Amino acid sequence: MKKTLMFVLFLCALSVKAQRDLSFNSGWIYSHNGVTKNITLPRAWNEESAFRVSIEDIPTDTVRYIRQFIVPKAWKDKKIFVEFEGARQSAEVWVNGLLVGRHENGVMAFGFDLTPYIIEGGTNTMEVLTDNSGDYREKKEGGSTFQWNDKKFNANYGGLLKNVKLHVVDKLYQTLPLYSSLGTTGTYVYATDIDVRAHSAIINAESEVKNEHTKDRLVAYEMEVVDPDGKTLEKFTSERILVQRGQTVTLKAGGRINNLHFWSWGYGYLYTVITRLIEGRRTVDEVKTVTGFRKTDFSHGQIRLNDRTMMIHGYAQRTSNEWPGVGLSVPAWLSDYSNGLMIESGANLVRWMNVTPWRQDVESCDRVGLLQVMPAGDTEKDVTGRQWQQRVELMRDAIIYFRNNPSIVFYESGNTDISERHLSEMRNIRDTYDPFGGRAIGSRGMLDKISRAEYGGEKLYVNKSSGKPLWTMEYCPDEALRKFWDSFSYPYHKEGDGPENKGSNAAVYKHNNDEFAIEMIRRWYDFWTERPGTGNRVSSGGTKSFFSDANAYHRGESVYRASGVVDPMRIEKDAFYAHQVMWNGWVTPDSSITHIIGHWNYKEGTVKPVYVISDAPHVRLFLNDREVGLERNQYHFLHVFDNVHYEPGQLLAVSYDEQGNELSWQRIETAGEPIFLSMGIMTRDCGMQADGADLAFVQVEVTDRDNRRCPTADNIIHFEIDGPIEWIGNEKPVVGNRKSGYDVPLECGVVRVLIRSTGGKGKAVVRASSKGVTGSSYQFELNNKNIPLQGSLLRGETPSTPSYTNQKVSVKIKDVTAGSNVATAINSIDDSEDTEWRNNGEASTAWITYELEQPSRVDEVVLKLADSYSCQYPLQIFADDLLVWEGKTPPSLGYVHLPLKPVNDKAGRVLCPVSSKITICLKGTVSNSNSFGYIKEFATPAEQGKFNTKSTGKSYELGIVEADLLILAP
Repeated sequence: MKKTLMFVLFLCALSVKAQRDLSFNSGWIYSHNGVTKNITLPRAWNEESAFRVSIEDIPTDTVRYIRQFIVPKAWKDKKIFVEFEGARQSAEVWVNGLLVGRHENGVMAFGFDLTPYIIEGGTNTMEVLTDNSGDYREKKEGGSTFQWNDKKFNANYGGLLKNVKLHVVDKLYQTLPLYSSLGTTGTYVYATDIDVRAHSAIINAESEVKNEHTKDRLVAYEMEVVDPDGKTLEKFTSERILVQRGQTVTLKAGGRINNLHFWSWGYGYLYTVITRLIEGRRTVDEVKTVTGFRKTDFSHGQIRLNDRTMMIHGYAQRTSNEWPGVGLSVPAWLSDYSNGLMIESGANLVRWMNVTPWRQDVESCDRVGLLQVMPAGDTEKDVTGRQWQQRVELMRDAIIYFRNNPSIVFYESGNTDISERHLSEMRNIRDTYDPFGGRAIGSRGMLDKISRAEYGGEKLYVNKSSGKPLWTMEYCPDEALRKFWDSFSYPYHKEGDGPENKGSNAAVYKHNNDEFAIEMIRRWYDFWTERPGTGNRVSSGGTKSFFSDANAYHRGESVYRASGVVDPMRIEKDAFYAHQVMWNGWVTPDSSITHIIGHWNYKEGTVKPVYVISDAPHVRLFLNDREVGLERNQYHFLHVFDNVHYEPGQLLAVSYDEQGNELSWQRIETAGEPIFLSMGIMTRDCGMQADGADLAFVQVEVTDRDNRRCPTADNIIHFEIDGPIEWIGNEKPVVGNRKSGYDVPLECGVVRVLIRSTGGKGKAVVRASSKGVTGSSYQFELNNKNIPLQGSLLRGETPSTPSYTNQKVSVKIKDVTAGSNVATAINSIDDSEDTEWRNNGEASTAWITYELEQPSRVDEVVLKLADSYSCQYPLQIFADDLLVWEGKTPPSLGYVHLPLKPVNDKAGRVLCPVSSKITICLKGTVSNSNSFGYIKEFATPAEQGKFNTKSTGKSYELGIVEADLLILAP
């Protein structure tokens, strides 16, 4: 109880002035199965399960959190609110033995008015009874479960696992944005009439204001905009308004501000907008909203940020975004570290999966400059009745709560298609509560059939559009544990080794890290070929399934999902660097990066391929200053050097442009024998906080005498800790205790572990030792410094130059004829991937002809073929009567590109022939392919190639979803 007393004394020392966002995290205890523990929030009671048990085995129970506090007499006649940023799954809040309220959805923030329940000047007791049952049912009539409370994907960290705050305000006040629990909407800040080039916009603020005094009050509403350096840009004040007693009104102020910096990708430029209620000369209430301003557009198949086209490349990440041993309850600086790593990998967007993210991650993305998709809550299906109403309520609450956060650019209404009526209902919520936020609303799927959806895209397939932007939501769910380098070095993991999953062997999903990085290249190449500038219909990109390994459903030998490009402790796999090379730009890379996959420590006599990732047209490879091998280019970004004979030394890859100019390079070296342990500790910039909740991670590497990491070392590291810290560890089971020390194995020469503050100030020491190498130790001091986290400006402001140049443009088509089903032939060019044309299955009718609006030199035919992931089509293509392409189409999750055969014109130039029509014919039977048969995670029939036209099942069936005829751009 000592911690509680300390907080009581702090509260007593507070000023009488109304205060908001007072931390209410310290001084709690939780009680479970007769055991009590003093804690600082946020803290899931079952945190130790994170990454150490399978997701479906995370324990559930009813747990009580208790907090004693004294309310100063100086707070008399004030309103006192408590805000919980979230609790799982339900939370009953009691104060001094009286039920204050109940929250049940397990996702969203909530709060209550404590004013009627508190004892002024005396000791108050708050008890929060949490229940994280997997089958929890609402207490309302009907007792419905929550669709998103699903043990397959929504890791069930229970209790008060997010921050708690107090708000002490005058009885004339701006409300909190906690709609379901308080019925209020708070403050809304937004920009209009944005001129990016002039760095100018009209900045508006409006606040819902309540007067709970017994008298009417005459009040003015003031808005002040302050930059990150504390400089006031402008102040705007409304006329004085009489707010009657008991009345709720909306007050507004705003005006044009020049010299603005617009929030952007990798540029977390944030302003503080202060809104005040002023009575006479006295400020009655003040709210500080940290926000940023940016311009968006979603049209012509493209996403534009600040007037610049952006192709989405990022991650579909579990909303829990968790770490081993603590779940999602990490300090804000660690959220910045993790989300900032996404930026470092080249990502510009994170799509949180299934449920709304918590405030800390949302604000972190604001700071690091990472665009976000904000879902409400669901699984992978539409629903009706009470479960649909729960989703509506959650979306409404989330939009109200997060509408001031610039990083949120998409609202996701469902993790698969929803009905037109449901999408309209969600869009109406957006239009009501966030009409000026510049955010598109849609769902996964929603390719064309729902006109009110403003974006869409399937889970795995590549989609294109010339209308609303389409991007792929969860591509490449394959897995690779970080410890598996390749099949040539310890622990010798051959491609595809591992346990069966759903009746299929591991080859269908499991990689070593060489092949995992290559798979990232293969899959991104599908998007790169459909990028803006390659025709009128384009892909807006995709989000790779998982950034970090997750405590989610899994298929391998571990108890967690290893689909991340970083492991659970955020140590990078080579797939991370593959993205860094390919994603280094808004549409295509802006500058050259070269990366050699893997390491260079092998047994003598090893002969292996060396893989280099580069956007450059040419790469040369040098071993100990001697050029080796000839490059073999694949998927544009992958440069393969076959049969390289290993010898110790330096391996150098150099990238060149077409003229032979050097662009970038990377060198890797053979490490010598393990000699030392090298230790580093990462904390926030102002050091580890003595608050009982702060975390730090310790990284230990085995290095040679030249401080090079030994990439195949697998030593057991023995840790000992002293001082006001406690051991958390990593995803491995905890072996040892504070008295004996903790043992953790290295993977690929490196290991990270977490430690946590226990609440006291002073010195702490971490020591590491291992057999056969020199140990290491690190001493540091815990303190109470609290420097606010700052926005990252890593990438700079949005460039004013175009993000791409047109390579090809689409040919306009005047008419379409076909061998059969002529009425539906137009479906093959209608810009809808929900429709298609198929012939009747007869060999004689397996053709379709496109008559061009004017004769053109068609350079390429691009097709999305029905069932393309499982079928190959033997085709012939004719330009008028000239055969210009013949072959069998490859299986694809997107489009096949068929370059037409050039001919010589009269001047001897090699050009595609001028033609008035293009005819596509099926010449032979359609064959089945198992290239993508391993994908067991198709979510809906629509995502398995089921379109409006039913297949005949005949061998001569030609099905075209979309056809695009391209010519070279002028």
